[in-house]
Amino acid sequence: MSPEAPQEQHPSLPIVTPPSGWLRWLPGLLMLKNYQLAWLPKDIAAGLVLTTMLVPVGIAYAEASGVPGIYGLYATIVPLLAYALFGPSRILVLGPDSALAALILAVVLPLSGGDPMRAVILASMMAVVAGLTCIVAGLLRLGFITELLSKPIRYGYMNGIALTVLISQAPKLFGISVDGDGPGQEVWLLGQALLAGEANWYSFAVGGGTLALILACKRFKQLPTILIAVVLATVAVGLFDLSAQGVKVLGELPQGLPSFALPWLSGVDLAAVALGGVAAALVAFADTSVLSRTYAARTRSYVDPNQEMIGLGAANLIGGLFQGFPISSSSSRTPVAEAAGSQTQLTGVVGALCVAILLLVAPNLMEFLPNSALAAVVIAAAIGLFEFADLKRIYKIQQWEFWLSMACFAGVAVFGAIPGICIAVVLAVIEFLWDGWRPYYAVLGRVDGVRGFHDISRHPDARQVPGLVLLRWDAPLFFANAELFQQSVLQTLAQSSTRVRRLVVAAEPVTSIDVTSADMLSELGQTLATAGIDFHFAEVKGPVKDKLRRFGLLKPEEEQRIHPTVGAAVDAYLADYQVDWTP
Repeated sequence: MSPEAPQEQHPSLPIVTPPSGWLRWLPGLLMLKNYQLAWLPKDIAAGLVLTTMLVPVGIAYAEASGVPGIYGLYATIVPLLAYALFGPSRILVLGPDSALAALILAVVLPLSGGDPMRAVILASMMAVVAGLTCIVAGLLRLGFITELLSKPIRYGYMNGIALTVLISQAPKLFGISVDGDGPGQEVWLLGQALLAGEANWYSFAVGGGTLALILACKRFKQLPTILIAVVLATVAVGLFDLSAQGVKVLGELPQGLPSFALPWLSGVDLAAVALGGVAAALVAFADTSVLSRTYAARTRSYVDPNQEMIGLGAANLIGGLFQGFPISSSSSRTPVAEAAGSQTQLTGVVGALCVAILLLVAPNLMEFLPNSALAAVVIAAAIGLFEFADLKRIYKIQQWEFWLSMACFAGVAVFGAIPGICIAVVLAVIEFLWDGWRPYYAVLGRVDGVRGFHDISRHPDARQVPGLVLLRWDAPLFFANAELFQQSVLQTLAQSSTRVRRLVVAAEPVTSIDVTSADMLSELGQTLATAGIDFHFAEVKGPVKDKLRRFGLLKPEEEQRIHPTVGAAVDAYLADYQVDWTP
């Protein structure tokens, strides 16, 4: 395509460039300013379809998070309205999420003391912390931080979360209540309860049937499978009076909308609440950023990751002030909205308004909704979180990253969701440091018939320039690898078969240096000068060259020690020492 040719655009959504001015903080108003009337019927229809998922999923994830089901609807209505104003993505649907359920439960369960209203306040406090965390990070332009978690670590963490959620919901399928300290103890207590004959098999039949129907119909994307399964379970309970057989039901929901309430509890472990809120923010933004980028690419629209963080933060913060709990984007509800023809954020607004109308007009419709069916909805979502296929691929190509994923998975499964995410972050930092701590380096030579200079360990027939050592260092120079760099240089020079006159470091992979590595370079330069060896560099990036000057390593009269290319460095050496060598 020629440079003048226009880019192909989405038939409904134009390419969106980053907005400027105060409107960039309110993408929803910018959307309204450019809204097309032709989108309205599609947005309304998509919102109505979306509502069929918002209600059962919101209630189910609330129960899984340790708060009464009605608050799952509160955590659906307010965040959708807030994100429609502050969120940059036109297609994303936010709300309660299975990936956060274990995190919330890990905080509210031990701190609430079995009091559901204390659990609600604690969950709302977490939402406020999560919201503030995201907003501050977005304002500081830290939208990149979730990229610090590598794919294997994310897989391990999400697999651990999925297992934790599945284990926490399994007792509800059998109509059993267990109070275990961690997933392992919960499995043990569930097994003991089953052996003691405490299971309610009517409850299991309803929940198991609901789960089987959801999984069997999962491939039919156009069907509101969850709604169908939940409605059938509710009808069965009411028709056969299964509540009289011990099948636990949701019961009558209070009528009305969420009200403003500043969440605060004295005498609780605020550190645990704060840590849980920050962990929820990290997980929510990791999921949201991936989903947002995916749909931005499909619609050829621009989404600012920092504004995405602010939009997610605003949804959590405002939701927490209206009796909600931490929320995230939904990888199951967003495709439903897209498949139903959603064009803009108005789809989420329509869905939120429909849920609000349901609470005002007909809250008793869900009175006989069985708890085991809600558990089945959450279990089905948790099963969807597991990732095995790509882990097999990772095992084949790089086993240490596979075992890193397994360590993260074990951390979540054994210690719980909150310690698990701390383990994930620590492992991510260790992985990053390890890659830079022990990087690859190579001595370079000339291979006949191939342009450039190449690793002599991979090309044994490569020719080296007499008296010149070309060393490539494949990492930034920083405190963790500074000593290794110095040792590697001295060892390479000691192993040279001829007297070395000049060392040239091919620094193209070196993207940065710090004070520790700068001091090391100064010391190394003095050592080499004492041994009569010149110390030169090639292919130094501009920002790195600026740092060399700032650290006093490159005085104006020493600029000739920096060469634009390795070839230029070789030519300079041949000229300086009158070496007869043919490239």
